[in-house]
Amino acid sequence: MTQVDPTTMWIVIIGLAVGSFALRFTFIGLVGDRPMPPWLLRHLRYTAVAIIPALIAPLVVWPTATEGQPDVPRMAAAAVALSVGVITKNVLAAIFTGAATLYGLLYLLG
Repeated sequence: MTQVDPTTMWIVIIGLAVGSFALRFTFIGLVGDRPMPPWLLRHLRYTAVAIIPALIAPLVVWPTATEGQPDVPRMAAAAVALSVGVITKNVLAAIFTGAATLYGLLYLLG
């Protein structure tokens, strides 16, 4: 493990804190009391829908458990979760069926 210089670490932490505050302050402090244009509100509505797949996709395609090699249980679980989510429009059903598929296939194939 590489030793990190404490000064460098604190500079990075403070820089990230200032950047995070500035980003939030832009929307809350500067623009918070003004109405946003409809086109911006329409785009912001899809932010959560884009973030969840962005967080999950690397775990499916390059899983740490298999040293970055795609495998059948994870791909099948993702396909089942996506299918159930599209068909039922129920997030919990998609999560639970995907998890059941993953653990079921890991049990059967392992």
